[in-house]
Amino acid sequence: MKNGMSAKDVIDLYKKLEDLDIKIWIDGGWAVDAHVGTQTRPHEDLDIAVERIHLTQLREYLESQGYREVSIHDDKKWDLVLNNENGDQVEIHAFDLDTNMSVVTQEDWDGYSGNSLTGTGLIDGHTVRCVSLEQILKTHDANKRKFKSSDHKDLAVLVKKFGIDLL
Repeated sequence: MKNGMSAKDVIDLYKKLEDLDIKIWIDGGWAVDAHVGTQTRPHEDLDIAVERIHLTQLREYLESQGYREVSIHDDKKWDLVLNNENGDQVEIHAFDLDTNMSVVTQEDWDGYSGNSLTGTGLIDGHTVRCVSLEQILKTHDANKRKFKSSDHKDLAVLVKKFGIDLL
């Protein structure tokens, strides 16, 4: 079993979903690396955002590739988590758009809104859509959730790259 998702895995999945007309945005640690333009640490999973109307098609594609839904018991509000026998894991947040193509804010989750899905970055030299830098900082708030060591590393990378003041 390998140790997490590689940049090649991420780009291969991203491109295949593009071919299927399923538009995704990279989130989580890979979004940090996309903004920085290089992989800064190993990633055990890939977090993505997808419009809810594509969730069934996305799930069916992943299942056709050997992914199976897993139950995650923590404080995250994932819509769907799937992994495969290689240890690859995809964590999916679904969102809805209103008639103006703006993200509909969900009352029970402090998730995507406003400019959350306006980021772009590079993974393995490929341009990808990703959550905005502001969204990454919003989800890396130690007052709202328990931090892992990877969260501290992600913030340190962003502070160094962009000169962000977290105080």
